[in-house]
Amino acid sequence: MAPLEIIPTNDGSDSVFSERYSASYHSKFGAIEESITVFISAGLYHNYLQGKRRLRIFEMGFGTGLNAFLTAIEAQRLGMDIEYVTVELHPLKKELTDKLNFHSVLGHKPLLEKMHGVEWNSFQHISEHFKILKHPIAIQEFSHKGPYDLIYYDAFAPSTQAPLWEEDIHKPLYKQLVSHGQLVTYCAQGRFKRMLKAIGYTLESLPGPAHKKEIIRATKSV
Repeated sequence: MAPLEIIPTNDGSDSVFSERYSASYHSKFGAIEESITVFISAGLYHNYLQGKRRLRIFEMGFGTGLNAFLTAIEAQRLGMDIEYVTVELHPLKKELTDKLNFHSVLGHKPLLEKMHGVEWNSFQHISEHFKILKHPIAIQEFSHKGPYDLIYYDAFAPSTQAPLWEEDIHKPLYKQLVSHGQLVTYCAQGRFKRMLKAIGYTLESLPGPAHKKEIIRATKSV
């Protein structure tokens, strides 16, 4: 595997830089800030405010586990019951995830350790309100067993992983969403937005985290 290096970001939280993709797993301007803005606020909180207390979430790109960790924290705080399904083609090794400082910023160290320590390929309970199913597989090879209420789409950028932003990936995901379910992502590229609209999504452009103008919440129109 290509070398990986833990790097600091501007909000004090860690990210990981991958030489394989010449990219970091999170924004250099703030890993936690980005995850909260894109996935927790635009996705999880949005559903909570609509009155939903049970969610099935699919995440493309488990990565450092930050999105899952934040979701588990909020599930516990809000009393939401969450099933979380995620794929990650290149799982990070324990010796690296043990060094990430997310718990130093957010607390909940046992929750983070359990998140990274549980077995892959079967549902595992992390807390009373949160269970996770992690698959070490490419999304192209994954057999979805939806439906999903919410999708966190967190692949590397189109400039780095262009195939993951194409219709052949996103049309099957659209079909797996419940009626009026959402996909949230940091990517606001024009070509990507046009493709989502063509599939059938209704798009909302929302304010992004630091140094990013906008993010996208796409809602299944039927």
